[in-house]
Amino acid sequence: MSTASRVAVHLARPHRAVLVAGTLGELNGPTSGLVELPLRLWWGPRSAFDLAQPTMLAWMYENVLREAIRVEELRGYLHGATLVRVWPELNLPRAVRAAWEARHPRLRAAGLRPHADQLAGAGAL
Repeated sequence: MSTASRVAVHLARPHRAVLVAGTLGELNGPTSGLVELPLRLWWGPRSAFDLAQPTMLAWMYENVLREAIRVEELRGYLHGATLVRVWPELNLPRAVRAAWEARHPRLRAAGLRPHADQLAGAGAL
């Protein structure tokens, strides 16, 4: 196999590839209310996430992005526009971030915005 035809495989954990949605538009998960994740995606003491609280929303997205093994899980719990909005604040493993940004350039651009804003702000001093 030539180097040009190889596909980068990003691992969420050892021996498990990162699952990435084909499009951000197919992510039609909830944008408000309480969301309860199944035990497979979240095994912590509290299974309900209040999406009105930014830290809870980020926490839920981080777990779904790390733990999902079926596209239906991504579609059911993530929302495309919300993912783009919170992307810069998410604490994700490097491989998860790289896989999603490789497939969805909008996420990479969203992640660069805060850094560009910081540079612009530093120049104003």
